[in-house]
Amino acid sequence: MNTIALFPGSFDPFTAGHLNILRRSLTMFDEVVVAVGVNQDKRGFFTSEQKMDIIRQATAALGDRVRVVSYDCLTIDICRQLGIRHIVRGIRNMMDFDNEKAIADANRRLAPEIETIIIPTAQEFAHISSSAVRDLLRHRGDTREFLPEGVVLPEVS
Repeated sequence: MNTIALFPGSFDPFTAGHLNILRRSLTMFDEVVVAVGVNQDKRGFFTSEQKMDIIRQATAALGDRVRVVSYDCLTIDICRQLGIRHIVRGIRNMMDFDNEKAIADANRRLAPEIETIIIPTAQEFAHISSSAVRDLLRHRGDTREFLPEGVVLPEVS
């Protein structure tokens, strides 16, 4: 049986910490679908297409075990559409845990057949956040330590 997990997020942009969670989730699942959430009420730093391209660059070495999609519905709805019964979420600290646990609890009430797996990021990536990367980009800082190797970001205006 092919076990598949959904790794959802805004990924604005996908960081080295995200890649750490993805790689570790591949030790538990045969395939992981990285799902870029689209929030119509929020303008992201990068477009959905740019985010998906960044993720494809970051995951190219992982082969066909990683698929990248975008979605604009509830996470449990994309899971149901794709026949996925597991959601993978990464956390950096206890604040992340509290937030992710609340979301997992709500998802369990709405979709008891879908289980959330929370993976703490490796310590060397705990300081990395997409918002820190965006701040570095705004101020023309060096983002190499924060992004997966080989990722080339689109020009920021």
